[in-house]
Amino acid sequence: MTQTLRTLFLTLWLGLPAQAAELVMIDQTGCYYCELWTQEIGDIYPKTAEGAFAPLRRINIRNIPEDLELASYPAYTPTFILVENNRELARLEGYPGEDFFWPMISQMFEQHPDYIDPNL
Repeated sequence: MTQTLRTLFLTLWLGLPAQAAELVMIDQTGCYYCELWTQEIGDIYPKTAEGAFAPLRRINIRNIPEDLELASYPAYTPTFILVENNRELARLEGYPGEDFFWPMISQMFEQHPDYIDPNL
């Protein structure tokens, strides 16, 4: 069973909210690491268990919505912020490359009480 199907099955079976969390990517035009993330992860992310749990929302660093409650203003792009109800739960500053991105994102997601690690 794929990770996405497993997460969907567990979500429906356990009665968890399907999209309680969101992964906000703070980016900007001309950001090399934002573009690298898009090339290496961008098409894959929505097809993963992580993408099913926390769909991606891209926001330009110059247009951060006022209702987004952040612990601090992002200093780097990209910055990945796990949010629920527009409130920050955890963040990853920068893009560490494809090999490190997935375990770091999983570690962030563990901050959410409804997250079920698809690798267990």
